[in-house]
Amino acid sequence: MFIEKPPPPNSRACAYTCGSHCYTNSEVSAAQHGGYNLYSSNDYVNDYSHEYHNYEGSDFPVPGEYYEFPIMSNGDTYDGGSPGADRVIFNTDDQLAGVITHTGASGNDFVACTE
Repeated sequence: MFIEKPPPPNSRACAYTCGSHCYTNSEVSAAQHGGYNLYSSNDYVNDYSHEYHNYEGSDFPVPGEYYEFPIMSNGDTYDGGSPGADRVIFNTDDQLAGVITHTGASGNDFVACTE
């Protein structure tokens, strides 16, 4: 009989890595959900969520008019204050377009986080 050992308590399955920050699927989903809820209710927290103009020309897997919302490295849903460097990008149909970061980008630009 084979019994699989559970992963170590600090083990995380990274869906996206932005700089040195690892985000799980559930963290990405929670940030997207928080951002989309604000977008759909025409509400804001410190000017988020707001339209993302994609000046960098990222090739997202979903069509859209895109919106950005902070994803927090501590796992909390953004509720004001400093947004940090990382963002989830979603469209008006609540489809995830990707996760981007200021980390490693020039000036105030963004680069894609790695999957």
